[in-house]
This record gives sequence, structure tokens and C-alpha cells, in this order.
Amino acid sequence: MTYTYRDLAGRVVLLTGGANGIGATTVRAFHRQGARVCFCDVDVKAGRHLARQLKTRVAFSPVDLEQESEICDWIRQAVPRGKAIDILVNNAARDPRIELARTTVTDWDKLMAVNLRAHFITSREAAKRMKRGSTIINFSSITFYNSPPRMSAYVATKAGILGFTRCLARELGPRGIRVNVVSPGWIMTERQLRDHVDENARQLILRSQCIPELLQPEDIADVVLFLASQASRALTGQEILADRGWHHS
Repeated sequence: MTYTYRDLAGRVVLLTGGANGIGATTVRAFHRQGARVCFCDVDVKAGRHLARQLKTRVAFSPVDLEQESEICDWIRQAVPRGKAIDILVNNAARDPRIELARTTVTDWDKLMAVNLRAHFITSREAAKRMKRGSTIINFSSITFYNSPPRMSAYVATKAGILGFTRCLARELGPRGIRVNVVSPGWIMTERQLRDHVDENARQLILRSQCIPELLQPEDIADVVLFLASQASRALTGQEILADRGWHHS
């Protein structure tokens, strides 16, 4: 279920990693709210297909988030000069499973660039064009708490996002800009279902969550819409654990 937030109509949204999975679902959700959505991805075919499907109030740009110049060019070109950026959603991430002994410095650096450094660059550039009432929504993960094996580099990036979000909320708060972070549980995207979710994984998820129901991309898109709207105007510097109670104490 996607709720209606009337204040999102006409708002300018920038979103990274919007061609597939949670990102694509969130692009669709903002579009249904009447927002103007500019999204980027390295998957050019899927990104262009989604933009063609939505037709109006949406723009796709192929961007390699490892390249600072491409990120800056995208933000500069996606939104017309003089137009404010209302919402930034830093969704893009990679989540390879690599044992520590097999993790190279190149592997580590590439993951840091996409999962963490890109959050910094997009936030820095978008904040220059934000006004009071604008908001930044970052993505971490409950893997920071669960600490699964073979994901040390990935978990390190997600831990960094939590700290970055809290500091950014303090820095941008005097300008009336909110910064929050969403930490999803295990979401049943097409890629997760194809590559990682077998019957054993399903049983682990259902045992671990307080509510034994599999999480869908739409569940996370709804959380993002709430944080983007003025319904959450009292929230900044906060982490929303959207995991049906997996991380529960």
C-alpha cells in the first residue's frame, strides 16, 4: 500500500540506483505522488525502460557513482538552473559476498566509492541547491547489526552511512534541511530472490523477524515517502529500522 502525501506533488526528487529493485519501486512511488523524479543508474537498459514506462515527470541519466565528475554533472544537468532540489534519496549500493582473505584493496575501494563516498558527493552537491524544508534520505542496512560473514566491506560502508547521516543532520539543521537514514531488512527484490534467497534463507528471515512476513520493495518505498514528506518534519538525524523487527531488543 502506498499512502498519499499531497505535499510531495511537484517536488523535485533526485534518486541514485533507481533502475531496479527498491530504487525502481521508489521512483514509481514518488511518480504516483506527482513528484518530478530524476534518477540515475549504471543499468542503462533498465533505467531507460522505466523512464519510458512512466513517460512524464521523470528523467533517467546513466551515471557511474565511482566517478565524481559524473555525479556532479548529473546533479547540475538533471535540475534546471534556479530550481531547488527538494529531496535526495541515496539508494544505490553493491552488496557482494566476499571472504576477507579474498577481498582485495580494489574490491574494498570500489565498494567504498559506490556505497559511501557517493553519499557524500551527492549530498554535498545537492545541499548547495536545497532550501528550508528539503530533505536527504540515506540508505544503510540492518546488516550493520547482524554482521553476516563475507560482507565486512559492505557492512563497513553501511556503518559509515549511519555516522555520516547524524553529522550531516547537525550541520544542515540550521538551514532547515532534514537528514535521515533507512536501514532495510532483507528485501525480496528480483536480484535477491534470484541470487540469495533459497528456502533456508526464507526460514531464517521468518524466524528472525518479529512479524513473520517477507518484506517487499514497496514496504521500503512507503518508508521513504514518509521521510520525504512533511509528515515526518519532526525527524532528523534518525535511523528507521524497516525490518519487521529483525533487529529487536
